[in-house]
Amino acid sequence: MLNFKQTIAAPLLASALLLTVGAHAQTPAAPAAPAAELPKNWHLLDLKTDGYFGISLTPAYELIKGKKSKTVVVATIDSGIDTAQKDLAPILWVNPKEKAANGKDDDKNGYVDDVHGWNFLGGPGGKADYTETTEEVREYNRLKGKYASITAANATDKKEFAYWQQVKATHDTTVAKAKTETDQLSPVLNVLMATSGYIKRELKLNAEGSFKKGDLEKITSANDTIMQSKAIWQSIFTQQGGDDDAAGVIKELSEYLTKLNNDLNPDLTSRQRIVGDNPDVWDTKPYGSNILKFPDASHGTGVAGLIGAVRNNGYGIDGVADNVRIMGIKAVPNGDEYDKDIAKAIRYAVDNGAKIINMSFGKKLSPHKKWVDEAFKYAASKDVLLVQAAGNDNQDVDAKPQFPNDTFEDGSVTDMDNVIVVGASAAKNDQELAGSFSNYGKKNVDVFAPGVKVTSVDKDAEFNTADGTSFASPITAGVAALVLEYYPKLSAKQLKQVILQSATPLNGTMVLKPGSKTDKVDFTTLSKTGGIVNAQKALEIAATLKGERK
Repeated sequence: MLNFKQTIAAPLLASALLLTVGAHAQTPAAPAAPAAELPKNWHLLDLKTDGYFGISLTPAYELIKGKKSKTVVVATIDSGIDTAQKDLAPILWVNPKEKAANGKDDDKNGYVDDVHGWNFLGGPGGKADYTETTEEVREYNRLKGKYASITAANATDKKEFAYWQQVKATHDTTVAKAKTETDQLSPVLNVLMATSGYIKRELKLNAEGSFKKGDLEKITSANDTIMQSKAIWQSIFTQQGGDDDAAGVIKELSEYLTKLNNDLNPDLTSRQRIVGDNPDVWDTKPYGSNILKFPDASHGTGVAGLIGAVRNNGYGIDGVADNVRIMGIKAVPNGDEYDKDIAKAIRYAVDNGAKIINMSFGKKLSPHKKWVDEAFKYAASKDVLLVQAAGNDNQDVDAKPQFPNDTFEDGSVTDMDNVIVVGASAAKNDQELAGSFSNYGKKNVDVFAPGVKVTSVDKDAEFNTADGTSFASPITAGVAALVLEYYPKLSAKQLKQVILQSATPLNGTMVLKPGSKTDKVDFTTLSKTGGIVNAQKALEIAATLKGERK
């Protein structure tokens, strides 16, 4: 998801200190000249032809021009989806055996009225548990009564005590970070809301109105506060890039602060209260609902759009693949997902015909990893490709793993043939090619794909521009879907082969190491392939393979 603090907080903190809202302080200097704005579709473009390091989609479509395709079902395990979004509504998966809104489980799959997918966070009365804590906070509170006053010497269960020590260390780091960032960002939000109000009044917008970068050019005033507000928002929009509006920026920051507060003041009863399911017990008892759109559905909507938003309709964006059906599965809250929900979601997708599953989520701990491992194995047994975001903590996941992953708890597997892990790359072939936030790893990250200032559709607006491996993953899933549409006999293993081989190693390309402003590394050291996904090359490779799908 969007790394708000990295794209806005730092420059705004400095600006916020200069602004005393309502006072006639000195007007801050005008922001530096903005960099040229990226095309909204830069992630689809070709480096050689267009100058942007996208996935070369136009020449890819030239290769398959005139060929027939076969529909591919792609599941998105995410925050939900806006089923009415007009760039997505025509490409939503429709359960062929389920009759809508009759209150019955027509296809006997255990899920009532699952027409477009399922919500594993849903509960009675149209509710959903979409505001959650991190896993380490949940686990800390689950175990602290047993271990908080015990030392290693008197612990009877050495293995569980070692796990408790890991949980406590992770919890303490997370909470300390949440407190620091809340202290920093809460005043920033106050400044944004106040300055937004001044600008909206100057532009004669109502309370619900919003403004974009271009609207600021209309403002000329002798009032210092107005001009300070204008300068701050110019700086914000310059840092963000894309086509963001003020309401969206404030919304992103508000959601991030909510996520931080979830760790500082956790509601540990919401799951039981809303869903009514015990996430620590594996059973076959159905739970959830069929409602996919909730206030947090923007992320899942954007992910779905990148994969398959209707192409060439003059609205929104063009998805990567031209003949997909998106199966929406809501299992990711504003906080960490539960292992049980993810395992159930993977199995649901596989059992209902998905051939590719996108997973734009991740966390630091996995208390029931075995359940997710078994779901990974189940997907492999049914020839289903899993595409997963590497994560946004600018960490080496070879040294510090993120979950879920395909290094299994029992040691039986360390690298599955049907799992692709994706890091995030930027638009230009320069030292900032690797996303500054992106996780990396020569062993555990397979490939990079566009994920910096990528634009997709949103549940409430036409466009949403954001950073994240969350976007790099569905772009890669979209390429895999496009290949499978035109080469339907390729197995999940072959799809992974095609995607990885399409990423030509960028030998000798020195880039800033994610998380550093000075240290440079060879781009090839950041992933297994050392390259960036390319749709044209993927289709060229696919054309040479004999399909293995049964």
